[in-house]
Amino acid sequence: MKPLAPALFGLALWAIPVITSAQEPLIAAASVLKFALDDIATTYEAQTGQALRIAYGSTGNFSAQIREGAPFDLFLAADEAFILGLAEDGLTRDDGVIYASGRLAMLTPKNGSLAASVDLSTLAAALQRGELGRFAIASPVHAPYGMRAQEALEHQGLWVDIQDHLVFGENVSQATQFAISGNTDGGIVAYALALAPEVQEQSDFALIPADWHAPLHQRMALLPDASAEAEAFYTYLQSDAARAVFVSYGFAVPEGE
Repeated sequence: MKPLAPALFGLALWAIPVITSAQEPLIAAASVLKFALDDIATTYEAQTGQALRIAYGSTGNFSAQIREGAPFDLFLAADEAFILGLAEDGLTRDDGVIYASGRLAMLTPKNGSLAASVDLSTLAAALQRGELGRFAIASPVHAPYGMRAQEALEHQGLWVDIQDHLVFGENVSQATQFAISGNTDGGIVAYALALAPEVQEQSDFALIPADWHAPLHQRMALLPDASAEAEAFYTYLQSDAARAVFVSYGFAVPEGE
């Protein structure tokens, strides 16, 4: 089995170029989009000849960088609250649009000691028996999927007892890598990442009920100085073709728009 390359998940935020080209929009994207957005961008570039530069990382970190003047053209967040906060402060052109909504999944390595379960019962049992090792989630401080993972664990009454076992990813992609690395017993990550072929080769997952946590409505917006090239890609991301890719990775997309 071919191991995942560390770069696959973007374990650290990409360095932001000092000089940007109007011909290559610079896009900040939540790490949960890694596989879906790469597929969309590949098709878009082939069809249009327009190159794109995409940086993947945590939504909270990107939001902070934009507030400090980072030269992005377009921001795709994993939680709409960050976009709305930036818009309220005049740091985006407008409120943007919801492009997708996400879900959580419990993810465990194949042939590991912990089985994935929809109700987290296997996790609760391992905790009760004192057999749980390390368990991965994204940081609840600045990663929306980490915030929602905490809510799901709280919903099942596991948050307090699991504290000593948690290992935090800088973003949900890093948490996914931790969960399938064999160095943890698993994790709670994004359903969209669990569905990626590269991840499915090495893991099993169970979809966590959506009503265990606040919604993961994902919103995007152009920044005030966004280029025409960025505007074109922003429009394409709302097309049926792009939405079909999001759906194939387990996202829900807006209807009737």
